[in-house]
Amino acid sequence: MIKAILTDIEGTITRISFVKDVLFPYAAEHLPAFVRQNESDVLVKALLDAVRHEIAQPTANIDIVIVSLLAWIRDDLKVRPLKQLQGLIWKTGYQQGDFTGHIYPDAYQYLQQQHQAGTALYVYSSGSVKAQQLLFAHSDYGDIRSLFTGYFDTTVGHKKSVSSYQNIVNQIPFEPHEVLFLSDIIEELDAAKHAGLQTLQLWRDNQAQNQNHPFITSFEQFDSEKI
Repeated sequence: MIKAILTDIEGTITRISFVKDVLFPYAAEHLPAFVRQNESDVLVKALLDAVRHEIAQPTANIDIVIVSLLAWIRDDLKVRPLKQLQGLIWKTGYQQGDFTGHIYPDAYQYLQQQHQAGTALYVYSSGSVKAQQLLFAHSDYGDIRSLFTGYFDTTVGHKKSVSSYQNIVNQIPFEPHEVLFLSDIIEELDAAKHAGLQTLQLWRDNQAQNQNHPFITSFEQFDSEKI
């Protein structure tokens, strides 16, 4: 019996292109000015120092730091200080109404239904917990954070690592077989399955399919009895 759902974000409940076509370009466009305007802020300064540590240049000037950050965005690298800086920039964008967090209509309806049925909903994304909460606080459907019981990011481990899912299960009051993991990425589903979770692939945006996991193309097709 499924008692909890752990869901990915990109390609699962929101379209991949939202991140790649909206969030990443917005961060790249606004990052240089944001960093220069806020480099004396305690949090931002710590993040910039973390960038210097990542590039092994502890005395790098702000121009070098900015170039490194923009290169990481271009190459879609999951570097923690970049993720945190992006979250700060996106917060401004959300608050100014420059964009809203995309949620597939069928995903929103599904999450609502599961929440109302008493199923605990958790999120696991490569984006920081702060970025996740920003998206849900400013979604196409308003603030939907109340639907979720908890949030996880890569501080628990890489999304393609079995131990990451074991770490998550150790932090929630459910057995692995009681948790259904939703994702569009086969390697993530494989890792979750090896950790004992049930799995379901969302086949959106022409993602590859794998017969090792049940799959649907829309949450309208969801049937818990076929998982």
